[in-house]
Amino acid sequence: MSTSSSPTSARMPANRPRRSPLLLTLVSVAILLVAFISFTQVYTEVLWFRQIDASQVFRTVWVTRGLTFIAGFILMAVPVWFSLHLAYRNRPVYAPTTPRQENLDRYREAIEPLRRVATIAIPAVVGALAGITASANWNTVLEWINSTSFGSTDPQFGLDKSFFVFVLPGLRLIGNQLGMVLLLSLIAAVVAHYLFGGIRPGENKGVILTKTAQWQLGITVALLVIVQAGRLWLARYDRMTAAGGIVPGVTYVDDHAALPAMAIVAVAAVLVALLFVYTAWKGNWRISIIATLTLIVLGGVSIIAYPALIQQFQVNPSQQSLESDYIQHNIDATRDAFDFDDIEVTPYEPSTSGKKGALRKDAETAASIRLLDPNLVSDTFRQLQQVRPYYSFPQKLDVDRYNIDGEMRDTVISVRELAPSSVNNQSWFNRAIVYTHGFGVVAANGNQRNPDGEPTFMESDIPPKGDFPEYEPRVYFGESSPDYSIVGAPKGATPRELDYPSDEKEGSGQVNSTFTGEGGPSVGNLFNRLAYALKFQDEQILLSDALNEESQILYERHPRERVEKLAPFLKVDGDPYPAVVDGKIKWILDAYTTAEDYPYSTPQPLQQATEDSTTATAPNNVATLPDDEVNYIRNSVKVTVDAYDGSVDMYQWDKEDPVLKTWMKVFPGLIKSSSEMSGDLMSHVRYPEDMFKVQRDLLTKYHVSTASEFYTGQDFWALPTDPTKKASSGLTQPPFYMTLQMPGQQSPSFSLTSSYIPARSSEGQSRNNLTGFLSADADAGNKKGETAEGYGKLRLLQLPRNTTVPGPGQAQNNFNTAPDVQRSLNLLRQGESEVENGNLLTLPIGGGLLYVQPVYVRSAGETSYPLLQHVLVAFGEDIGFAPTLDEALDQVFGGDSGATAGDAGTEESEDGQSGASSSSDDKSGGSGSGDKALNDALQEARKAMEDSDAALKDGDFAEYGKAQERLKNAIDDAVEADPSIAEDGASSDSSAPASEPADNGGDSGN
Repeated sequence: MSTSSSPTSARMPANRPRRSPLLLTLVSVAILLVAFISFTQVYTEVLWFRQIDASQVFRTVWVTRGLTFIAGFILMAVPVWFSLHLAYRNRPVYAPTTPRQENLDRYREAIEPLRRVATIAIPAVVGALAGITASANWNTVLEWINSTSFGSTDPQFGLDKSFFVFVLPGLRLIGNQLGMVLLLSLIAAVVAHYLFGGIRPGENKGVILTKTAQWQLGITVALLVIVQAGRLWLARYDRMTAAGGIVPGVTYVDDHAALPAMAIVAVAAVLVALLFVYTAWKGNWRISIIATLTLIVLGGVSIIAYPALIQQFQVNPSQQSLESDYIQHNIDATRDAFDFDDIEVTPYEPSTSGKKGALRKDAETAASIRLLDPNLVSDTFRQLQQVRPYYSFPQKLDVDRYNIDGEMRDTVISVRELAPSSVNNQSWFNRAIVYTHGFGVVAANGNQRNPDGEPTFMESDIPPKGDFPEYEPRVYFGESSPDYSIVGAPKGATPRELDYPSDEKEGSGQVNSTFTGEGGPSVGNLFNRLAYALKFQDEQILLSDALNEESQILYERHPRERVEKLAPFLKVDGDPYPAVVDGKIKWILDAYTTAEDYPYSTPQPLQQATEDSTTATAPNNVATLPDDEVNYIRNSVKVTVDAYDGSVDMYQWDKEDPVLKTWMKVFPGLIKSSSEMSGDLMSHVRYPEDMFKVQRDLLTKYHVSTASEFYTGQDFWALPTDPTKKASSGLTQPPFYMTLQMPGQQSPSFSLTSSYIPARSSEGQSRNNLTGFLSADADAGNKKGETAEGYGKLRLLQLPRNTTVPGPGQAQNNFNTAPDVQRSLNLLRQGESEVENGNLLTLPIGGGLLYVQPVYVRSAGETSYPLLQHVLVAFGEDIGFAPTLDEALDQVFGGDSGATAGDAGTEESEDGQSGASSSSDDKSGGSGSGDKALNDALQEARKAMEDSDAALKDGDFAEYGKAQERLKNAIDDAVEADPSIAEDGASSDSSAPASEPADNGGDSGN
């Protein structure tokens, strides 16, 4: 009996695994959650840009990124999909006749279920990758569309330089994308036709192609060759910035061999492409393959081998004469691209002997010499002005100038910022609601000090008091602000934000306030709170009852990062500096426009050029520029960030810069005219430090202006290493802001300065004598919207090649090895005190080069801070060392420098006696005998030191022992006359004796 399945069972589908509703729900929820989190990231960005009144920046950037992504996706995905689709649609149908074809047929059947997925997935993936690449170049697209003429042409092709800076990068991007599209389309076509039978092995030999495969491959290869021909043609223009020759840009070999060869090969490639079209029609591949191989050989010989032969046998024997014009093109372009083509070079033959009254003509400069080292006095500011541990000062303070009682004074200034990590109770409420801002600025005279070595503050304390006019002291936006703070409250609400501590007996011991500005997006509604809770991954933002309908969230608070986000087309200087401007604390920043394709200009790595000992030792508040290589830069924008509400104002500083003009077309209204800058703001604008660093680095070579000098390289320079750091560190000495009058300058000006020494020889040897001194006029004036005439002027003093003027390293070495100086420093090092050398300033005054270095003494202990105790001065080989700069200058210049330094009289008390004498008198009951006894003891100590040195030199150890005994007795007598020497060994009282032996030290240098 036979059995058969019923019709019903025959129609029943095979059992399939049922999908779990729970699993589907969880997957859906996960997808929605990821989508919502992504949405909140974009939504909070929209809120931030809207609050800062820059929605157009967000909109323009993201619309451009979206459109370029779509264009890149379509450009890549459609041709690849079409190649796969065309190969499948026109596949041949035939019965297998060979075992190989049978195996391939079974393979086709196996992959058939995946074909549809692959046909969509492969183009989608490669299209997405192409779209991402295209969207990353949104700035290139915008610059191309909005390009502005430079008004000058390159010396090789005669094209406006805007073609190289704006147009060529866009053409290069399209060429690269098309080349990749056609290559992938060709690969997809070959694979698909093989799998679907359009390409198959012949029965005996060779390969058989269907007509469709023949046409598709032939046309695709023809288009690929044409694109490569176009890219080769564009590569001719790329030679204008190419490295590898004697200088960047077109060289003799490029001009006479490579460029013509590239043009010939590009034209030949078009002819080869036409042959592939012929092949697609006729099916004869042999002639096209032979032509392609011939083209490759022609390219290798004409573009690579022939220029190499010309270089070896024609150029190298006569390189200086043949490359002269091209070297000159490079010199001129580099000096123009980095904005020092009109530098004023002055031959300078400095005197090395200090004469009496030599500084009389430089009296104003001498009076302004800065003694406070902004890299060292941070600890001093912190100990004297921190007030509470939750306030802080940066590692490096800033140098500015202020008009006090009609007199411009160089100033060391810093903001008293909040230190979030130092808050004792790290609860969320404290971190986000209570401790929200810093308070006030602290400023000290750069050229003065108190008798005890502390700075003389012109603005200090909480609440602020001093010489500054009244201003808003609260600092919500700064270099060490918390990641976010939540501020604001309805009118009449109890203030919760800590302003400053108070000593009032009644109350909580602190003064609170409420933020009243518009500094951040609102978090007064539930949805915004949820969005920011997800953004910062902090549920307290959503759950806390501390928030209200007026709450704002402040974030992106670092001035540099805030500007970089607002204006992504700018590179921002690494050292924002604070200034009290128009009743507010403003962070002032310099911003740069750059380019990478300025013809013939030498590329400069920005990070390397802007790195020095300051960025290495204070990286938290002084950064380098990004690790980019550019060959054009302009300080085109000045920026301010309000420390209270974070508002950003950007001003067009360089009105001629085509790059900035281009971006102002992209973002109209984002950048204001500099005519809107107030006079108070103008008075605090200074020449940008990073721009100066880039320029001074290039000037080590490009201070020479002729091709012959550049070719020999015998007058190349180097930047000195910082002599105050370990020699092994190799850190470059930073530039210094100071007020000085350069030779030939009509009056002193706030300037940014640096010095040069000879470049190392090929054997690595180097002399550390001075060869050049560079100064940039950093004073922009104080008139509303008007830049001072001399601002930005670069002046270079060029010393004779046989100069013997010590460089910074030699000057520091002379200080370190002068016997009298070291003996005096040893007295300062008594106990556990440490001596710290301040910045070594170089000034071209008195007909020579003057070195000035403050000497600080730091006592032992965690709460110690450096006090300015002495000043080292060198002029040629003459050395001065005294408690004040005024005294040290007199020592170097024959007892009378002819000028009065800013710290003159620091050691004098009301009765006219020296500080040391007055202090001694106080400690000895008011008797004047203490002063005489102290001086007698110190004179004996000096004589004993000299006798000790002489005995050691003669090898007379018996006399050496006697001299040491006399020295010990003299020190005991000094301590008896002034007990403060024994108390701390580093007070200003003990500095008096150093002025005596320093006279001899200065003489011994002659």
